[in-house]
Amino acid sequence: MENFIRYTDVMEKQRKIMVADDDPAILDAIGIMLEFEGYAVQSISNGTDLLTMTDQLPDLLLLDIWMSGSDGRDICKYLKRNPQTSNIPVVLISASKDIERSAIEAGADDFLAKPFDMDDLIKKIEQQLYQR
Repeated sequence: MENFIRYTDVMEKQRKIMVADDDPAILDAIGIMLEFEGYAVQSISNGTDLLTMTDQLPDLLLLDIWMSGSDGRDICKYLKRNPQTSNIPVVLISASKDIERSAIEAGADDFLAKPFDMDDLIKKIEQQLYQR
């Protein structure tokens, strides 16, 4: 029984989630909900800032495909090619009808179509953080 890890033991280390979207309402809604679930949340509205991440890396990144001045697919490809960020799970979110194809081509770990149910978002996050 010593090797058994309880779910609550895993949750004791607060996981960091970065949300990148240029819509302030989405950033607020997702941020509030994830903080309520016990996650530490960092919001970013300019996707190109992700290209210079070097410290305080998140445990997971929620990344919108369409942001002002940047393309989430290109950002995802860059992060997945960078040895320092390649192991960070990336969940692409978008209202695009081609979200699945876009996620696969970008190398994302998962995707979620907008609008989405918050319970579905939590399930995706838990799958990426705890079932890898």
